[in-house]
Amino acid sequence: MSPAPEAAVSALPIRDAATIILVRRSGVVPQVLMGQRGNAAVFMPDKFVFPGGAVDAADFALAGDVPADAETRARLAVDAPPDLVDALPRAAVRELWEETGLMLGRPDAGAATREVPAVWRGFFDEGLVPNGAALRLVFRAITPPGRPRRFDARFFIAEASAVAGRDDDFGKAGDELRHLQWLDLAAARELPLPFITEVVLGEVEALLEPGAPDRPVPFFHQTPTGPRFRAL
Repeated sequence: MSPAPEAAVSALPIRDAATIILVRRSGVVPQVLMGQRGNAAVFMPDKFVFPGGAVDAADFALAGDVPADAETRARLAVDAPPDLVDALPRAAVRELWEETGLMLGRPDAGAATREVPAVWRGFFDEGLVPNGAALRLVFRAITPPGRPRRFDARFFIAEASAVAGRDDDFGKAGDELRHLQWLDLAAARELPLPFITEVVLGEVEALLEPGAPDRPVPFFHQTPTGPRFRAL
């Protein structure tokens, strides 16, 4: 007998994912980059989100890029296999590039001649390698049961100044996100947002306060007794 639809959804595998919160500070107040998912999307249709997506096999296969800093790496290693520590920052950079056309990379004279997975070819052909050192882990969340897809998502923050080229040139963006735009936090909150994005925006606001002290990285996940936050 086939399982009930509710049971099948609850039993969905949880995929590792990376999301990037790109911050621009060139104006009066900081802005973040967001885009809208399509209305036919299976997961979070019509919602405004940060660029991101699931870790790809190519993110594990890629080698030689600048890694994230030691603190971020230590936090990524919590309750995760060792090979994810490098794959997650690479996935964040790749998803930003695929969804927005923006390249969070550093120049490398040998990049164009390196052998890399096919999905990374265009990035390296620009003479760049992914700049994992520009990323800082600020949040982690596992999609609760009952959703059509489930992810163990790590949210990274990075400065727009680390983007190679203009930070408003979306001419090479993919078709997964529409209406890509830079928004101050107040404007972002007026948009249709997933619950977890609202939570992450609050964390980002606290991080961007002048003189803000270091904060623990929240980890949101479901337990048998209900939702739980703990620090990484």
